[in-house]
Amino acid sequence: MPTVSRHLPPTKVTLLAPIAAAMAAAVIALPVTAHADTGAFQSPSGNIVCSMGTFVGGKANDNFVDCEITDHSWVAPPRAPDCALNWGNRFRLEQGNAAVFACQHQAMPAPQQTLDYGQTRSIGAITCDSEPAAMTCTDSSTGHFFRVSRDSYQLG
Repeated sequence: MPTVSRHLPPTKVTLLAPIAAAMAAAVIALPVTAHADTGAFQSPSGNIVCSMGTFVGGKANDNFVDCEITDHSWVAPPRAPDCALNWGNRFRLEQGNAAVFACQHQAMPAPQQTLDYGQTRSIGAITCDSEPAAMTCTDSSTGHFFRVSRDSYQLG
């Protein structure tokens, strides 16, 4: 798992015991779909932004990557019937599962780094390769992948 360090200024917080206990209970009760983000990255053009993470409370194989493309010339498949939100420009690969178009319910995090052409970034068995022609993310445990560029996409 990539290591990301964040340096934040010290903050002084004073909470009453009942409020602190309620907040602790709320943190423990996070939904399964919550995730720990390991940091977002973008393609050199800035047209593709990806975020890798692990589902909160998950095991090592609960890793995933989402990539979203801003500008593209291809047509996305019809919206999934269970998706009432944004559709057609975000891809998801969860370790152990096939790659899919993702129903977007929140904005992608701001990229913290550019993944230059020829570089890779990994979490668990998932690796994303930044190439001049496309961004390709592959799960080496299954062979499932997605490849996305301005001109085309492929799910496998």
